Amino acid sequence: MKSVRLRLLTLALLPMVVLMPLMLLLGMNRWTSEYDNILIANVASDLRIAEQYLGRILDGTGTNMTGITESAEFLAELDQNPTQLAAFLGAKQRAHQLDFLYYLPRDQIAGPAHQWPVIASAKRGRPATAIDIFSAADLSALPGDLATRARVPLIETQAAVPTTRTVEDRGMVVHTASPVGQGGNRGILVGGILLNRNLGFIDTINALVYLNAATGGDRQGTATLFLEDVRVSTNVRLFEDVRALGTRVSAVVRGKVLDDGKTWLDRAFVVNDWYISGYLPISDSFGERVGMLYVGFLEAPFVAAKQQAYLVLFIAFLLLLAVSIPFFLRMAKGIFSPLERMIQTMTRVEKGDLNARNGDVGSNDEIGLVASHLDTLLNQVQERDQALRSWADELNERVEDRTAELKEANYKLEETFKQLVMSEKLASIGEITAGVAHEINNPVAVIQGNVDVIRQTLDTRAEEVATELSLIDRQVQRIGAIVGKLLQFARPSEFSSSEETVDIGRVTEDSLVLIGHTLSNTQITVETDLAPAPPVRIDEGELQQVIVNLLVNAVQAMEHDGRLTVSLFPEEFEGKAGTCLQIADTGPGIPDENLNTLFDPFFTTKLAEGTGLGLSISQTLIQRAGGLIRVRNRRKRGAAFSIWLPEAPDSL
Repeated sequence: MKSVRLRLLTLALLPMVVLMPLMLLLGMNRWTSEYDNILIANVASDLRIAEQYLGRILDGTGTNMTGITESAEFLAELDQNPTQLAAFLGAKQRAHQLDFLYYLPRDQIAGPAHQWPVIASAKRGRPATAIDIFSAADLSALPGDLATRARVPLIETQAAVPTTRTVEDRGMVVHTASPVGQGGNRGILVGGILLNRNLGFIDTINALVYLNAATGGDRQGTATLFLEDVRVSTNVRLFEDVRALGTRVSAVVRGKVLDDGKTWLDRAFVVNDWYISGYLPISDSFGERVGMLYVGFLEAPFVAAKQQAYLVLFIAFLLLLAVSIPFFLRMAKGIFSPLERMIQTMTRVEKGDLNARNGDVGSNDEIGLVASHLDTLLNQVQERDQALRSWADELNERVEDRTAELKEANYKLEETFKQLVMSEKLASIGEITAGVAHEINNPVAVIQGNVDVIRQTLDTRAEEVATELSLIDRQVQRIGAIVGKLLQFARPSEFSSSEETVDIGRVTEDSLVLIGHTLSNTQITVETDLAPAPPVRIDEGELQQVIVNLLVNAVQAMEHDGRLTVSLFPEEFEGKAGTCLQIADTGPGIPDENLNTLFDPFFTTKLAEGTGLGLSISQTLIQRAGGLIRVRNRRKRGAAFSIWLPEAPDSL
């Protein structure tokens, strides 16, 4: 009797006294882990914002420099006396907030002082912008007090790599150069921004990351720019009004970020406190890691929040125990005996005695009703035991068959839904792009017409602005090409002819010939396996457009060297005979998160280069011919695109 009661009490109280604390502990540990992951994700997002701002500074500086060199005003100033040119450059330096700006005629570009990669690139006719490290001598050679501004005394920092240096006199500079004249035949314009002690730059990063409500404006965050492991621009404080310039990062962070070239996303001790920190390596124009970009926010408020949550849950659990246990003991007293009898009966049944019954348990309440119902159920169990055994096997078979049918129906429903969503998306975008393309064509035609009028009006004087007029021509042509792609995407039927029976192997060989000039400038090896395959029904020009697009994308993905494999073979798809063309490369492959959006209109990874319509138009052309275009990442390296088209009816 006591044993049964003890077991009942244990079974009733165990979940509350033991399992519930264990579950709470596991839940809190899981919550803490997820909470920490969210903090790391936040600092990773903060670091991306800071990186994008630094990239915008580089791009903006390079764009400003190119704008100066391509302006007619600057070209006119080159022909004036040096005093006027210096005044012009001084005004531009102040306007674009540069720390130095000077012009190098082509015959003066020589010597070690002018062997920076950005200058070498500009000398070849290509503008370039990068972060470079200037020595104290380099800074002293420039106008102004840049050497003095860059000088940062080193402060002894715990856990940093030991050093005998006492001062950092090098400067981290946004270095930009742009050619002057066609291909830089007249000279180079060079400028830069010193980042040492550039508190406006670092405070802007801090404001972008931590003072924006959308990114969590209540966090206490900091940002820092390191030259190697020395803080040269920071809003981290040693004291209330003293910035921690000259302090150094820990050896652990330096080893992972500067030595290994990896991004640090973890908690780290920064000067005086623990911060959730992100460190990103910075490379110069030579490709060497020369510094770090850091953002982080104070960890203490989040630790306090976790501790408070633990305390609240613990107090709530104690209150629950104090209320529940006495109440349960009082209510349980009247049910022990009937339950023990029912347990005994069930024990006999479990041993195979189907004749065991409870009988009269001496209780007329719910427990007595349960005992009576249990006897009735045991009678039914005894009668139906054999029937259930036979029905169980039949039911299992039916469940398996129905499950298979439901899986197949669910798969078809998902595929149909995906196609419907894509069709609606393409229809909506098609209407918009068609209208936009039509509206763009009118002003473009006016621009081109007026350029022609300018040439005719100026006659021989047109040579003075030939560069500017040619630039307008090229941009108008580029707009026309983009508009053509938009119209082809919006109304592909207007750009296609009637379908015909096509030998896909022959079209593939012709397409390889068309991209021969692209392959000739690379070390890419082309391997073909064009097995005989059934002809397909599609417009030949559209098919060639799709194949050339995929081949060019593969070549661009591999850049300078690799292996391009083109295979053709018969393949059945959903019971239909057809032909499959596979184009595989050994490039970096496609990130998993982009595989489902690769064929979406306007999706592109070639920023400022592509329109994002190539693959979407290709998918539309192939689907209109009743085919399918697929993409996957190869096991070792690279990506593989497959075009499947059904066999032409007249060839069956």
